Amino acid sequence: MRIVLGVTGGIAAYKAALLLRQMTESGHEVQVVPTENALRFVGAPTWEALSGRRVHVDTFEAVEKVNHVALGRQADLVVIAPATADFLARTAAGLAPDLLGNVLLTATTPIVIAPAMHTEMWLNPATQANVATLRSRGMHVLDPDSGRLTGTDTGPGRLPEPEAIWEFAQQSHASHGTAPTPSTSFLAGRRVVVTAGGTREALDPVRYLGNRSSGKQGTELARAARQAGADVTLIAAAMDVSAPEGIATRRVESTRELLDAVLEESTGADVLVMAAAVADFRPAQLATSKMKKSDDGSSPTIVLERTEDVLATAVQQRDNGENLPGLIVGFAAETGDESGSVLDYAQAKLERKGCEMLVVNQVGRDQVFGQDDTEITVLYRDGAAPVTAHGSKTDVSVRIVELIGQELDPDTV
Repeated sequence: MRIVLGVTGGIAAYKAALLLRQMTESGHEVQVVPTENALRFVGAPTWEALSGRRVHVDTFEAVEKVNHVALGRQADLVVIAPATADFLARTAAGLAPDLLGNVLLTATTPIVIAPAMHTEMWLNPATQANVATLRSRGMHVLDPDSGRLTGTDTGPGRLPEPEAIWEFAQQSHASHGTAPTPSTSFLAGRRVVVTAGGTREALDPVRYLGNRSSGKQGTELARAARQAGADVTLIAAAMDVSAPEGIATRRVESTRELLDAVLEESTGADVLVMAAAVADFRPAQLATSKMKKSDDGSSPTIVLERTEDVLATAVQQRDNGENLPGLIVGFAAETGDESGSVLDYAQAKLERKGCEMLVVNQVGRDQVFGQDDTEITVLYRDGAAPVTAHGSKTDVSVRIVELIGQELDPDTV
């Protein structure tokens, strides 16, 4: 695959070198096209050494090859990382002041853009309008991650990790040109809320109790539901992956925040899919300062209390007349022991929670959490025969969404 990697002038440009390495080590031909400002952060020798190709910046370089047209025409994939606010604005306006701008105007292949900037710049209405414009033209714009920015600042605007950008870019290339069929719109007109990731419960200002959830399953479910025609909202706790491009996303951290978001976002929705890994316990008391090691070598005693039961609360409030989804899908990440199997515990959970469907998988250090493949069993409250599926989390998510469609209307899938 021939890839153009565009790099614009942001401090996160150094991460693009890691992205380039992933592309070349996967066997692809990569032509790096930096802007002049990008070279102020990472010089041309770095890009040339990692790509094995000469770097061009100006439209009038390599004129004999008609570079400003040829690069875009010949590319199988264009990836811009990082993309500054200024770059987004120029691209939305269709400007081409340099070689990279010309590449975007001539490319007919998937264009993936990974923005990175300070929080205020990302949230500025002008930037959000530019992103909406680019997405409306078919460009794939990732939402930035939330985390440490330049200096001491933190918040949304951080460039996603190179692994996440590369994974998203490959998915965008693989799906390019696939025409939807009538069977892919069976959730058209439906509103679906999906939770993903793992909740974190603060222990002190710097530590927390959490779990190993990567968020992969939840994000793939959100993506599959959207591909089936649904209007999707993703409620994202801590995740190792980026939220799917173009899906409304609400960020949460604790279980209490997740419960509030679920009850608010699910009001009036058709389906709630609770794929998030919810912490069962939190510290009964939150330390107001960082807990210190004692000089005598003793360890602190931490008293835990149970967190809110998000799934059961949603079901209960729905059954009590609240305008919450008629179809609620729970997830059970279980381990078996001498007292019962994974399915034994899952069946008990289904009866206890009262949701319509329960997706069950066995977990452990090397199972499900963070892995690309999974195996699930779907249990039904009405006693219908269990359904199993295995494969990539993408494929399994498509199957789960099909089962959701069948529950809503057996004749549509």
